[in-house]
Amino acid sequence: MFAFLTHAILLARERMSSTLEEEFHRAMLSIDATAGKHGYHPSYFLRMVHELGGVRAAKQLLSKDDPQSGLARLWSLELLENSMEALVLQERWQDLFSEDELQEARKRLKDYGYTFKR
Repeated sequence: MFAFLTHAILLARERMSSTLEEEFHRAMLSIDATAGKHGYHPSYFLRMVHELGGVRAAKQLLSKDDPQSGLARLWSLELLENSMEALVLQERWQDLFSEDELQEARKRLKDYGYTFKR
C-alpha cells in the first residue's frame, strides 16, 4: 500500500511539474507577442524556446556569461518587465529554477536599472 501511495504522489508531482513547465513555455512564447507589438521579434530566442522548451531555453540563456542582445533591445523599448529574466523571477515560476539561476536573472535586470516590484 505504501509503495502504491508513494508512486501516486510521485506521478502527481510529475504531472504538476509538467503542467507548470508547459505554462512557463507558453509564457516564454508570449514574450514575442508583447515585443512584436513594438516591432521587435526575437527570432533566436523563439527558436531556442521551440527547440528546447521554455524552461531549458531559460536555463541555457541564464548559464551564459553575458546576457543575450535581446535583453538590451527590450531595455531600449522599455520592456524589461517582459524579459525572460523578469519572467523567471515571478513567484509562480521560481521553483523551476535554481537559486543561482534566479540570482543571475536578478543581476542582469539590476544591471539594466530594472525596478523590482515588491
